[in-house]
Amino acid sequence: MIPQIIISKITRGIIAVVLISAAAVFSIPSVLARNSQKPPASRDPMAGMDMGQMQQGTGRNSDAAAAANGAMSDHDMQGMNMSAHMHMTDLRAANAADEKRAADILEQLRPAIEKYKDYHVALADGYRIFGPNVPQPVYHFTNYRNGFLNAFKFDAARPTSLLYKKTADGYELAGVMYTAPRRTSEDGLNARVPLSVARWHEHVDLCLPPKGTNLQRIDFKQFGPNGSIATQQACQAAGGRWYPMVFGWMVHVYPFESEPDKIWAH
Repeated sequence: MIPQIIISKITRGIIAVVLISAAAVFSIPSVLARNSQKPPASRDPMAGMDMGQMQQGTGRNSDAAAAANGAMSDHDMQGMNMSAHMHMTDLRAANAADEKRAADILEQLRPAIEKYKDYHVALADGYRIFGPNVPQPVYHFTNYRNGFLNAFKFDAARPTSLLYKKTADGYELAGVMYTAPRRTSEDGLNARVPLSVARWHEHVDLCLPPKGTNLQRIDFKQFGPNGSIATQQACQAAGGRWYPMVFGWMVHVYPFESEPDKIWAH
């Protein structure tokens, strides 16, 4: 269990900087989708932002980008209750075909990321660290090109993000994160990574504090990815800003673990 004071410091830093990566991953596909059919503004809080704005935390929804990054990192924390702000797919019945597909994913993934055990290689290949100066249990190194391509076709050897744990002299590779657009159906997710093996998740029902609130004065028990506010009505009553969904689907895989439950940890 992480001491409360450390959790508080981590949460403050994360909600300010970390989730930009996942939000940026889905900004380009969202723009492409809007070219053919523009969704209602109230259902697409990230509309109008391009990848550059997400990376720099600028634009009219920069706080949403920052909160999205916070949510992505928060669900890796021990002792954090994310149930109110996380929607997870249900596990389907186990079957031999899905177990074979899961094994095939690992057979492709392990050799593809072996070189990234040296995190310098990941950086050289275009993966970017988000929130490097913010204490986190897991650091996301995100490749935007992979995220863009994964919006259209799943490639087990090309994860959107690499997951690292901080060490005394660098980073240790722990796993990867695959992503899928928010519009993807559960059958579509199942076609990528079987739902009888892993549970995909998305971050939902997020209430940000009123615009302009000093970070030091935010009540993190109410607002943000670990806040108690989980309905639009309660958010509006608190003067907050409501986001029904901050980005698309994701699933983590820890291919160097030895047991299935740890490899496909939920």
